[in-house]
Amino acid sequence: MGRAKVIPPNTLLLPYQTRWVKDRSRMKLAVKSRQIGWSWASAYSIDRRKAMKNAQLDAWISSRDEIQAKLFLDDCKAFANLLNVGAEDLGERVIDDKGNSAFVLQMANGLRIHSLSSNPDAQAGKRGDRILDEAGLHKDFKQLYNIAYPGITWGGQLEIFSTPRGSQQYFSVLLKEIQEDGNPKGFSFHRVTLEDALNQGFLYKLQQKLPKEDERQEMDEQAYFDYIKRGCVDDDYFNQEYMCVPSNDETAFITYDLLTKCAIKGHAENESHVKIELNKLSGQGVTYWVAEDPIGNGPLFLGVDIGRHKDLTVMWLGEETGGVCFTRKIAFLNKVPFRRQEKVLREEFLDLPNFARCCIDMTGIGEQMSENAQADYGSKVEPVRFTAEVKEHMAFGLKNSMEDANFRTPGEPKTEGDFRKIKKTTTISGNIRFDGERDADGHSDRFWAGALCHEARTKKGRPAAWAPEVGAIEGSYFRGRH
Repeated sequence: MGRAKVIPPNTLLLPYQTRWVKDRSRMKLAVKSRQIGWSWASAYSIDRRKAMKNAQLDAWISSRDEIQAKLFLDDCKAFANLLNVGAEDLGERVIDDKGNSAFVLQMANGLRIHSLSSNPDAQAGKRGDRILDEAGLHKDFKQLYNIAYPGITWGGQLEIFSTPRGSQQYFSVLLKEIQEDGNPKGFSFHRVTLEDALNQGFLYKLQQKLPKEDERQEMDEQAYFDYIKRGCVDDDYFNQEYMCVPSNDETAFITYDLLTKCAIKGHAENESHVKIELNKLSGQGVTYWVAEDPIGNGPLFLGVDIGRHKDLTVMWLGEETGGVCFTRKIAFLNKVPFRRQEKVLREEFLDLPNFARCCIDMTGIGEQMSENAQADYGSKVEPVRFTAEVKEHMAFGLKNSMEDANFRTPGEPKTEGDFRKIKKTTTISGNIRFDGERDADGHSDRFWAGALCHEARTKKGRPAAWAPEVGAIEGSYFRGRH
């Protein structure tokens, strides 16, 4: 089954996984591609070590969130059954007087494996092995490292592994120290790109797990490599996520640290509001990103960036609660006729009970739809004409709120990619410009929709710049609705 050309040895682990498992260095760090079985191999390794009769210390694993913590322990349980070591799942347990908890697996010898979420405080005061999973995605990895490192003073290993996440995140700082500054901390270093994994039999292993009808069964290593690359937002994203090259934060207006700090969870839906795969967001037609937490009773603010043929129309809805604006829902309209766009705008957003204010792009092709919306919804809708000064004001306003963590954004690759595309440049005459490169996925439309949502929120107490008489524009889709 499958057309992989590289057939690995008939062993549980691939060569790069074996090298990691057998590395007993006190401190070791790996930079690696996405989804090549690294956490899985680490779960196997920690099970083997903690099941030994002479093992003396517990293990503490820190994952980026509670879901990943549970998945890591599930892998540990599966390997415990495979190795027949008689482990007992103790479920979720409180581990300190601050209320921090962990999923716990107890081995037959009494030692425990604790799988924690990303809260650095949960590592404080613990002794034993430390595993910091997906370190680059932790919101404050430097603090996590500072707390975890002393925990191996009396024995145990410190294992750190991740895909990089921007050049300024502390995992990338450690990576730079190792590769360029002589490795002052003395890590045992591992690096495995997607290409490395494919050359060591990863595709063969993958194809043994996939359904027979999966399209990847017909691929060899080169075809799979090209397939993964085509599916990425851009080359910069591919190089970071799969080729272990951190994206350069020095040229980006919005850093990965900032995106990680503000990220919230959600899922993708089609036009019928049925869940779809996240990578199908912004396909042709209408798709939605919907936050894990539903819309509540807070005021709702909407930003709309309008496109038609080359660019997306993006409708970004935020809800203010506790002084923070949480993104609740985003609509992506790809090559959708304006009449249908107006229908989505009204039915999905403007008619919501708690709708408070909307800022809508009226530049160029957006003028008619913004006038129509304002004609029916009056001062709740403010058309915004993009100029250099307006874009500068909105871009800095959004960034400042993200730095204060009071504007939360989707932890979703294409949206994050749009935010990363925004560059601040200074012209010869000294003027500041903000722009993002246009590609097959739009022209940073998601960023500007988010900025317009933020603008709607910050202007919630002011009147619109101009407000024609409600219903005054003939032919408006909204005419007579209110």
